[in-house]
Amino acid sequence: MSTEPELIAARQARQATLLAAGIEPFPVSSVTAADQAARDALTALSKNSSAIAALPEEAGIVEGGELSSLFGRLLGKRGPFLIVRTPAGDLQALARSEQLSETGQATLAGLDLGDHVLFRGLPMRTKTGALALALREVLLLAKAQLPPPAKWHGFKDVEKRYRERYVDLYANRDVARVFRARSLIVSSVRTFLENESFLEVETPLLHATRGGATARPFSTHHQALGLDLFLRIAPELFLKRLVVGGLERVFELGRNFRNEGISTRHNPEFTMVELYAAYLRVDDLATLVQQLIRAADARLLTADAGFADQRSFVLPESPWPRITVREAVRRVARLHPEASVAQTAELLDDAAALEAHFASAPQALCQALACNTATVVGYGQQLMALFDSLAEPQLPQLFRDDSGEHSLPVFVFEYPVEVSPLSRKSSTDPRFVDRFELFLEGRELANAFNELNDPDDQAERFREQLGARARGDAEAMDFDEDYVRSLRVGLPPTAGLGLGIDRLVMSLCNQSSIRDVLLFPLLRPQRTGDGDSDIAAKEMTAGAQAIASRGGHRA
Repeated sequence: MSTEPELIAARQARQATLLAAGIEPFPVSSVTAADQAARDALTALSKNSSAIAALPEEAGIVEGGELSSLFGRLLGKRGPFLIVRTPAGDLQALARSEQLSETGQATLAGLDLGDHVLFRGLPMRTKTGALALALREVLLLAKAQLPPPAKWHGFKDVEKRYRERYVDLYANRDVARVFRARSLIVSSVRTFLENESFLEVETPLLHATRGGATARPFSTHHQALGLDLFLRIAPELFLKRLVVGGLERVFELGRNFRNEGISTRHNPEFTMVELYAAYLRVDDLATLVQQLIRAADARLLTADAGFADQRSFVLPESPWPRITVREAVRRVARLHPEASVAQTAELLDDAAALEAHFASAPQALCQALACNTATVVGYGQQLMALFDSLAEPQLPQLFRDDSGEHSLPVFVFEYPVEVSPLSRKSSTDPRFVDRFELFLEGRELANAFNELNDPDDQAERFREQLGARARGDAEAMDFDEDYVRSLRVGLPPTAGLGLGIDRLVMSLCNQSSIRDVLLFPLLRPQRTGDGDSDIAAKEMTAGAQAIASRGGHRA
């Protein structure tokens, strides 16, 4: 089996042959606006069966007509037929050497699968009734020194796909389809918010303090100023400063960075949209985010309805279910086989009783909740341990449509104040904050709350975060003095929301892993050493090896 250097050398030899014939393997593009328009017309023709039926077969082609164009990556050869992949799909061309100029014949002979080509010719109908372009001109646009995967319709090794996304995108059409869908979703989110009078802004990625969310940050250093800085965890504190300044509705759509583990739902850098609206309440944002997601889904399905086929959820027009953290835990805990867990269902409204229960049955609860209950201190953390371990995984089963076949999105309200350092306390029960998280198929998609605008309360919350840091919590925030000062200037009643774009795309496009909606997910660097360069060994066909060895036309 040929190694990668051997495959490259064989193609470089064909490059040299082309150069000797006066054919540049990496020319300036020959594609014109007319070629682009002609390819678009050919793509439209390929979807019109009656128009194809009216085309002549090869023997009936009338020479002298206007040539159509086809350009893209050469990905297959079936006898005299060449398959070209374009963003809109695959199209085929019929190559007869006698119909080409001497230069065209030399170019055709030097083509390899993976090369970028420009074909010009006359549309025709094959014997099977398919569309083809009878070639009259063949131009090489760029030489590929490595062949495509063995099965050019598929690139299966998952790790290899992520590392070589540049191959994955053209080899696996469904992959490119997902990323085109992602672009539509992002565009729809932006358009929706602009139509709701939100102003898009940009805030710093480099922060002098850790803040905006409880998470472990990435750190860096600015040489000229001698500053230790953090990549932003979230833009929240800067966006709220803008609301203080009179920009009543703002949003930012961009990257955040959190030094956390990698899973099917987590990548250290990810995309979120955060928005803040003065004079609105968190209940208003629940309605708004429901409308936003439905608008993005409608835009997606208008372009490609196929994404709805395999979904296990629905997005109803009616208001989506709303439940509190305590009620979600109560529903699941009552049915739990572990008696110590079931007993908690009756204690959720009594902080002292719940804390005493955790102290009296730590081992049983530890096993049931899969966490170290010794580190879960206080009512708020204990309630969240119950929710995270018991209730959150069951939300898709707790909330179903009338048929019972599909799950529903659900808003979970009333989070403990201990886990919400930037949220306004509830006016009715100060143990909780005015906050919701939106879940879809067990994935948290959005987090929203009424913003804390009391500067003294905020200062005290920051001090509590410093205390948590002193106790070893690496995710605790810093004390941001300037942010507290901005609150003293006066933040109006404000509601804010963060929506994870990656997870939204995962849900709407039926993708189970966040890596499948990120063009370049974070991966460990590949090890270098003997044999590592032979990356093509498992993917190359016997035909590719034979072509590489004889230096002839790639079949």
